[in-house]
Amino acid sequence: QVQLVESGGGLVQAGGSLGLSCAASGRAISRYTMGWFRQAPGKEREFVATIRWTGAYTYVADSVKGRFTISKDNAKNTVYLRMNNLKPEDTAVYYCAARYSASITYTRPELVDYWGQGTQVTVSS
Repeated sequence: QVQLVESGGGLVQAGGSLGLSCAASGRAISRYTMGWFRQAPGKEREFVATIRWTGAYTYVADSVKGRFTISKDNAKNTVYLRMNNLKPEDTAVYYCAARYSASITYTRPELVDYWGQGTQVTVSS
């Protein structure tokens, strides 16, 4: 069993920045690849970024590449998402995800094994 607890998010103006955190706990957490997904109202959940606990491997969606950065702190079992130059279309509930796999290229929500509770990010124009 894996537990994911997110924090951060909130309301920001377009062009601003926000940071999200995801504290992970549970058995064999190092064997999971962590990620962030988001879901806007009326839309399907979509991939944002993934990262492995080992090495520096990351994978970022084209829609946020250059603006969002995923990172980790192994000592704290915490994954971060730094979001810069936010746009109104980034408004969504952001979910931390964990998949029992070494692959970082999982972009489909149905491949995720565990989800966090979600945190709202709202970008005003």
